[in-house]
Amino acid sequence: MSRKMQITAAVVFVSIFVIIFTDTSISGSLDAMSWPSEGAVLIRNFGSNDNGMPVLGMVFGGGAEILAAEKGEVIFSRNRNDSASRLPSPFGAWTAIDHGDGLISIYSRYNDVSSENKSLSEEFTLTHIEKSQPVAESGTSGWSAQKGFYFVIFDRRERYWINPAMIITPVQKTRPPQILSVDLKNDQGLTQSRSLSQGRYTVSVNTISPAVNPVTGGNFLVPHRIICLINGSEAGALNFEAFSAKDGVLMVYRNGLVPAKQIYSNAPSYEAAEVFLTRGQVNLEIIVQDLAGESRSFLNWLVVN
Repeated sequence: MSRKMQITAAVVFVSIFVIIFTDTSISGSLDAMSWPSEGAVLIRNFGSNDNGMPVLGMVFGGGAEILAAEKGEVIFSRNRNDSASRLPSPFGAWTAIDHGDGLISIYSRYNDVSSENKSLSEEFTLTHIEKSQPVAESGTSGWSAQKGFYFVIFDRRERYWINPAMIITPVQKTRPPQILSVDLKNDQGLTQSRSLSQGRYTVSVNTISPAVNPVTGGNFLVPHRIICLINGSEAGALNFEAFSAKDGVLMVYRNGLVPAKQIYSNAPSYEAAEVFLTRGQVNLEIIVQDLAGESRSFLNWLVVN
């Protein structure tokens, strides 16, 4: 499948996904969720730039049992061999569990339904499941690049995808985020000069957050927030807390809702801000923060003519 066809299919799937999960949720309360696997390695987290497309959950790699992050009711399950639907399915084989209060967890791109939970193979079977109960086995289906699974949390009341790290046991890290590059671009293209012409620029930031614990391994994840300051004033703040869908278009919050395709167009960087630089000396500062409270800053003095 070409990249253009993948993006088109993804947009269609976002629209269908929102429609499926917008009815009234079951009542209930939700405690802190747990990790959906004890052995899988987190290779991409929420908000990561995956070749120009955002990751809407957590991508785990390796062979391991997939566990329910919280107790709830199974409201949908699709086997990878199910051919009843001809709609494009980036998720492949997937299961959705309603935890109450509008929150749904989705486990997808796995190999098949586990033998302990054969009842999950029937669509829309209301099967109660307990926290940490097996859901499936890691595998390959849908748009899988390697063996593993894809974990997503969706709020069907507010109609947005939630960063799982906001409500599950946090990942402990000992290294602060890293800023690999900061680029400015105007209508004439990318500039590496510190002497610029007055005008409008986009600020793109390539940043990673090193993960250093047994759950995540040594992978590089996207931090929680990217802030752009011009002469000490905030010009843009890109948050990776939740993404929403508006008329089938995925939206990211950066001082207001911005289409995700704009934020993620310059992979692997993120468009952190759009700024207008006026003549004089300009102080450009980038601050990157993660959920563990670690931060890193980048400071650059520019001369605008």
